[in-house]
Amino acid sequence: MTILRTMRHFSSMNIAASILLFLTAIAAAIIANSPVAPVYQEFLSHELHFRIGNFNLLSHGGQNLTMIEFINDGLMTVFFLLVGLEIKRELLVGELSSFRKAALPFIAACGGMLFPVLVYSFVCAPGTPGGQGLAIPMATDIAFSLGVLSLLGKRVPLSLKIFLTAFAVVDDIGGILVIAVFYSSHVAYGYLLVAILLLILLYFIGKRTVANKLFFLVIGVVIWYLFLQSGIHSTIAGVLLAFVIPAKPQLRAGRYIERIRRIINTFPVMGENDIVLTNEQIAQLKRVESASDRVISPLQSLEDNLHGVVNYIILPLFAFVNAGVVFSGGGEVIGEVSIAVALGLLCGKFLGIYFFTWLAVKSKLTPMPQGMDWKNIAGVALLGGIGFTVSLFIANLSFGVTHPVLLNQAKFGVLSGTALAGILGYIVLYLVLPKKR
Repeated sequence: MTILRTMRHFSSMNIAASILLFLTAIAAAIIANSPVAPVYQEFLSHELHFRIGNFNLLSHGGQNLTMIEFINDGLMTVFFLLVGLEIKRELLVGELSSFRKAALPFIAACGGMLFPVLVYSFVCAPGTPGGQGLAIPMATDIAFSLGVLSLLGKRVPLSLKIFLTAFAVVDDIGGILVIAVFYSSHVAYGYLLVAILLLILLYFIGKRTVANKLFFLVIGVVIWYLFLQSGIHSTIAGVLLAFVIPAKPQLRAGRYIERIRRIINTFPVMGENDIVLTNEQIAQLKRVESASDRVISPLQSLEDNLHGVVNYIILPLFAFVNAGVVFSGGGEVIGEVSIAVALGLLCGKFLGIYFFTWLAVKSKLTPMPQGMDWKNIAGVALLGGIGFTVSLFIANLSFGVTHPVLLNQAKFGVLSGTALAGILGYIVLYLVLPKKR
């Protein structure tokens, strides 16, 4: 029942967040092609400062970060922190915590990463300028894809939601590895060494039951700055920080219940006409509050705190500054890159996820989960082509300011491929899922 309640909570959150993300992307495209486009571009290139004396936290190599760089390299680190927390939870107690649970989504995700790269390489050969974007169609957007799946409500079997979530998490792991290995510049080992030492220090502090989230986040900002200067992409700092945040609560649930029972049994009884608590009653309630905070692990507490900030502030901001496709004609929107990205997301993802799942089940490496069949797997394989957030992120890393035309094409490919994959996936699932719960 706990799993069902959690899935319902995230279903409603994902629907609202997905709608907001979709509307923000449309708004960005409209503004980028409107008379106020120069104002939009000036907003993206506006330099930011956070100075302490002569030191500017928001700088890289002596250059101030622009607004788009701050959102992509700074705020998106918080998004990757949340992704890292979700991955750690799945590895510890979730759908990736055992070989039996992880086998099928892991195999499906491998196909979902391999085939899009192959499809992309058929259209844009490696070694060409467009070939730099091979990794763009690899990733699946968890929130967006679950948001579309949630539109079908109670008709969706729980096993299908878990399968989609699990292979999307594995996709995220693949995307993070790609960013760390292929999108890092020349490494400044001094900065990197200090950052690693701080991460090790945080790990051992967490082991000694220090569970103050603010402490971890403040040191995390320092680690982010060191990664930014080191040449390793700064968002990797968020993922690594997630893995040193303690997953063990300070107070076990059994002891917590015993403590609450003792407090309740000794709680001073209020009279019928009493409306103001006594100092003793307030003290007892504060003991309950303190115990409640300690029974939730820092990992779970921080993950819960970050969901709203990421879904309703950071990701919409990211979509607003990155989804501004310019429809300026002259073949700048539709080209090899846009076709390669769209086909990679739509065809590559579907073929890879479906074919690798089929191989795993038919070869008896793993059984078909209860409630799933080949028809609804086809629908979920299509939803795997929703690669909005991480695909746009990798597109910026691939082409950046050096190839603005190819970046524009990549954005259009991501938006069109994501939209088609989402619509087709929804239609297929709407037709094949049972009409009643």
